Formats: sequence, C-alpha cells, structure tokens
Amino acid sequence: MAKVRTRMKTRVITADGPDGIGTWLLRFLEWMGMTNYAKPTIDGRHRDLWQFKQWCNDRSLESPKQVTKPILERYQRYLYHYRGANEKTLSYERQASLLSAVKYFFKWMAQQNHLLFNPASEITLPRTPRRRLTDRLLQSSEIDLIMLQPNIENPTGIRDRAILELFYSTGIRRRECAELQLYDVDKERGTVFVRQGKGKKDRVVPIGERALHWVMRYTLSVRPELSINPSEQTLFLNYQGLPLVPDGISHLIRGYFQNAGIIKQGGAHMFRHTMATSMLDNGADIRYIQEILGHAMLDTTQQYTHVSIQKLKEVHSATHPAAKLKVQSEDVLEWLEDDDDA
Repeated sequence: MAKVRTRMKTRVITADGPDGIGTWLLRFLEWMGMTNYAKPTIDGRHRDLWQFKQWCNDRSLESPKQVTKPILERYQRYLYHYRGANEKTLSYERQASLLSAVKYFFKWMAQQNHLLFNPASEITLPRTPRRRLTDRLLQSSEIDLIMLQPNIENPTGIRDRAILELFYSTGIRRRECAELQLYDVDKERGTVFVRQGKGKKDRVVPIGERALHWVMRYTLSVRPELSINPSEQTLFLNYQGLPLVPDGISHLIRGYFQNAGIIKQGGAHMFRHTMATSMLDNGADIRYIQEILGHAMLDTTQQYTHVSIQKLKEVHSATHPAAKLKVQSEDVLEWLEDDDDA
C-alpha cells in the first residue's frame, strides 16, 4: 500500500497546467485569501490538500474533472487503512481534516461553475470521538511544579517562566502568545490585548498579578538583552533576537512538562483548559469565560461544565438536607436480607 508522503522537505502545491489539479488548488487557496480567511486556516488547507494532490499524482489523476465520487471514496478508504511509521494509523480527527479540505475544495469548484457537479457532496466525514477533557487538565500541584522548572538564573528561564505564567493566567492560544506585541500588555490596567485571535477577532483579557510580575520582569530586564533589531516589537524573542514561533513555544513547554515528570499529552492548550475549568469551579459565569477564551459560540465553552460535576457534587453534599443521611448498619442488613428473599 502506498504511503502518504510525510517526509518530503517541501509541501508546496505547484501549478501543473491550465486544468491541472495543482493549478486549481492554488486558485482555491488564493480565493480563500481574497475572502479574508485567516492565514493559519489557509496554511492548514494547503497542507491537507497537498496530501490529496500527491495521492492523485500517484494514480495519474491530472484534472479535477477526472475525480468522481467513487474515486473520493477510494481516497477515504486509503486514509482509513493507512499505516505510517511503526504501523501508526491516522486518527479519526486527522482523517476528517484531510477529507474536509477536499470537500471544501470541490464545493468551491462547483459553486464557481468550474465543475458541473460536486463529486464530494455525499462524502460522509468520520465521526470524531470527543476527547475527555479531564485528561487534558493539570492539578494545582502540577502547575506549581511546572512553574519551578525554568532556570530563572538565566535570561531565557525568566522569559519561559513569564510565558508559562501568561498561559495559565490568561488562557490565550500559543499563536496569540507568539504574536503579542511589546505594548499589548497593559501594566496599569492589568490586561492583555490579543490581536486578531481565532476568527480574526481582537479581545482584551485580564492578567493576574503573579503573571504580570513575571511578564514585566522579562520585559524590563531580559528582553533588552535579547533584542537586536530596535524596530522589532514582538514581545517574546529567542536568543537570536527573533520572534518565538508557535511550534517553538510548544517545544519549550513540552520540555518543562517532561522535566516535571508530567506525561499528559498537551502543552499551551492544557493551561487554557485548566484555567477555564478552575474559574468555573470557583464560581465564574460561563459567559465571562467565553469572552476571555475568545469563543464565538457558547457551546464551545460549555465543554467545561461537564468537568465541573465534581464541584456540583461537593455543593450537593454540603447543602442538600438528605445528602449526609446516615443509614444504620442494622437497616442495611435487613434491606439486604429482604432483597435476597425477593
């Protein structure tokens, strides 16, 4: 079985003739840019559609007009049966992402009248299992342990401590953190201005005193040492004076997780989940949490209410008049005997 080409140095779609698949894919991506889709969304579509183009190339499919529903069903079966290194399969989430990109592409082709019909219209995406949020939460002791991992005797250690505290306090995403500008942190108001978050929406989020202390310590004492270009306004810089990238931030966070002996899967987003759940457990209104996290739909935020059932049980136990009713041992034995007779 052929394998998805994941080891190539470049994954750039190239044009391949006036009616080639690559040419139309590039036009579709250009259209996404023209209609103001976010760059991360376009980049994700590019990666996923590149995989589809390689699959088509291996089967001598040169034009979108050659792609039919049965062919797309073959592609879906290929993704389902795919085995990579160490016989690793593609997760249902990854399969759905790859197929979703193809469905959007052919939907666009039909809407723009480049195709007479959409061959992907009846392709059903695989159901993706909802991951348990409780597996992506950190305990208070784990948070404290992670915060102690950066070596604050070094400049980059102070920077990393500031990043960790910022994630836990504000719940921002890693890309939002990477794109923070020098003056987006308002010390006087205790807020952080998030520019063009998910969905290209700006928002202002509060930052706690502890996180603000570390961010300001980094800004005043460390960043000037790292800065090389005076015109560079990005807040967090690497040792070369260049802006930290999202993948770099994820790498350093995973390193601190490992140093702390925490084997849970996740990174920056785990701080986001933990922050939201902790606030909800301590009485925050879910709509405030929605605003802080930058969720467009309240349904997205409501995933945290399922985690808080433990808090509800504690409240129930403390306030319900019958919650702590003691049953005498004789009553229990009598009930068990009656049950056996039945």
